[in-house]
Amino acid sequence: MSNVLILGANGNIAKLVEKQILTETDHHLTLFLRNAKRLSISDPSRETVIEGDATDVRSIVAALDGIDIVYANLAGKNIEDEAKATLAAMDQVGIDRLIWISTLGIYDEVPGNFGKWNHQQLDGGYLETYAAAAKVIENSGLKYTIIRPAWLSNDDIVSYETTQRDDPFKGTKVSRKSIADFVVRLINDPSAQVRHSVGVNQPNTDGDKPSFM
Repeated sequence: MSNVLILGANGNIAKLVEKQILTETDHHLTLFLRNAKRLSISDPSRETVIEGDATDVRSIVAALDGIDIVYANLAGKNIEDEAKATLAAMDQVGIDRLIWISTLGIYDEVPGNFGKWNHQQLDGGYLETYAAAAKVIENSGLKYTIIRPAWLSNDDIVSYETTQRDDPFKGTKVSRKSIADFVVRLINDPSAQVRHSVGVNQPNTDGDKPSFM
């Protein structure tokens, strides 16, 4: 059993991770988000909600009491600041296992026409900030796993394959359920994919852009 802190707990993938953990494991969850009123918990014996700002080191430090693993489901233009605050808080408390959701394309690793299309969609402030946040994490001493999902769908399917940092990205889309499943696998086996940046896609979805676009 592990004590897991979820930063950005109101996100769609985070909610799927929460549900899967409660159903399949005996882990305890601390759910951290900016507005606690937005979140309802289903198992008060295993879940604690903390309201806080993910750019505030003191808020994160307070949430880290007794935590074994941090799963960050953060987003926004200030994600680099959130990465810096998360690392500073974890260093202060002495916790070193981090699972971090990023995005595809931060290393210019997406090939072909899909790579060009992805740049057209995400350049101009999104890829740049997510790449900067990933660099902060990779330059740390933490046992991190960065997850780079393909374009996300709400398909009711768990089907995915992975690539590593220096591999060409595969596929164009992946379900949020698949990313949640991968996160839960890492929580269940904290020694897996340590200091790796992992691309995650649904097999056989190659193309010039995701099928739902």
